[in-house]
Amino acid sequence: MLTLTDTAVTVIRNLTAQPEVADTGGLRIAPTPDTPATLAVGFTPEPLAGDQVIEEDGARVFLDPEAANALDDKVLDAEVDGNGDIAFMLGLQPEH
Repeated sequence: MLTLTDTAVTVIRNLTAQPEVADTGGLRIAPTPDTPATLAVGFTPEPLAGDQVIEEDGARVFLDPEAANALDDKVLDAEVDGNGDIAFMLGLQPEH
């Protein structure tokens, strides 16, 4: 299952705490319609039917079934630059 770094949890939690985001909202990762091999990231008010829901310390991530399969062994990280722009990155989970 996709895991989240502490930084990703903080960024997602801060973004979903905005007044315009529904209390049930979260970050959704799904294949893009025209390029299924490419994943899109965006905020949505609730998970869609069939989405895998990951909740960690108040951060919610919704994974489309295809994305959940592709990201099963990945870790999601986030970075905020000096301008406040956010970038999400994927890496491999460390082996135990």
